[in-house]
Amino acid sequence: QVQLVESGGGLVQAGGSLRLSCAASGRTFSSYPMGWFRQAPGKDREFVAAVSWSGISIVYADSVKGRFTISRDNAKNTVSLQMNSLKPEDTAVYYCASTRDPAQLPPYTRNEYSYWGQGTQVTVSS
Repeated sequence: QVQLVESGGGLVQAGGSLRLSCAASGRTFSSYPMGWFRQAPGKDREFVAAVSWSGISIVYADSVKGRFTISRDNAKNTVSLQMNSLKPEDTAVYYCASTRDPAQLPPYTRNEYSYWGQGTQVTVSS
């Protein structure tokens, strides 16, 4: 079955950087869009960024545009999220997700993703 495993979370001061990684297994990774979502305590899970199967089409939430960069390596079955200029409001559990079906464009709504990792905690101190 499809498995997604995130890593790279941690505690960082405001203005710092972190790089999250997600390792995928269980099917042909390169056929599917991949996304990152996050969920802060008491809040709904929200979209952060997504990338098409080819890596060419990328979508970001307005709140992270210009600070976060999503990328994928289809040879290694991984997708990454480089997070720079982190703010306390970026504190959340970050989840990697994959769609059920192949698609040309990366979706940005939660219900279009069927497979989820267990999440990795990112904490940004002020």
